[in-house]
Amino acid sequence: MRAVFVEEFGGREKLRVGEVPEPRLLPDGVRISIRAAGLNPVDWKTREGRQEQRLPHVFPLVLGWDAAGVVEEVGPAVTRVQPGDEVWAYCRKHFVGEGTYCEQVVVPQEFVAAKPASLGWEEAAAVPLAALTAWQCLTEKLELAEGETVLVHAAAGGVGHFAAQLAVALGAAAIGTASARNEEFVRGLGAEFLDYERGGLPEHVDAALDTVGGDSLEATKRIADRVVSIVQPGEGHLYHYVRPDGIQLEGIMRLVDEGRLRPHVQGRFPLEQAAAAHELLEDGHVRGKLVLTI
Repeated sequence: MRAVFVEEFGGREKLRVGEVPEPRLLPDGVRISIRAAGLNPVDWKTREGRQEQRLPHVFPLVLGWDAAGVVEEVGPAVTRVQPGDEVWAYCRKHFVGEGTYCEQVVVPQEFVAAKPASLGWEEAAAVPLAALTAWQCLTEKLELAEGETVLVHAAAGGVGHFAAQLAVALGAAAIGTASARNEEFVRGLGAEFLDYERGGLPEHVDAALDTVGGDSLEATKRIADRVVSIVQPGEGHLYHYVRPDGIQLEGIMRLVDEGRLRPHVQGRFPLEQAAAAHELLEDGHVRGKLVLTI
């Protein structure tokens, strides 16, 4: 099958487009024919080898953890989906190598959920990892309650723009930090806008989602009752590493189809332009998400 892969860790110049073996179908596996794959900042960090201490890596290593597509084949133990279903999934396995920058992926059925009917392939592929991250941080780690206020850093980014919308859907108030050029975008998510380039934070918030780390995280811990970070473990705050969850994706699907959650896709790229997409990711100023079309 055609894929974007690396044969060794390194920069964007290590990305290759070519043929790799199809993933093997496991008894509880779902083979998805991918129509679009989401890109996330973790992808270029994986390319550079920064995930090597967390998970085993297998080369040639196909990058990517987000997929939207059609079920092509299921294993004999699968009961939740069937061939022909339109689905999406966060496809992180217990090793890195069989990713989603390709034509097919095989994942356990528990990772998979029906794609929202209101989204096209590219918009759907932008959702799973980032939206699950936001959902798990808000509901599990922060236990955000109706009427509370949550501070969302980098609210114009992938995780941030979902977190702001999900906070509103949960009945909370969101304050989103972003650059001045993203003020209108952040307000359109239902959040109060805070220009991070001018510095300063609210005097107090009930909870905060950190996507930045460093000094910003330390300052946030001084004004928030509860803080979760997705970039930096440490003392005095919670840390979260997102996990695949098809049941939660079903809940997110309903929010999307109800019009309460929408992905923003800044750019769409064919497989051959994966390096250009990674360049934008590394720059760190993507509004919403980027996707690959398969």
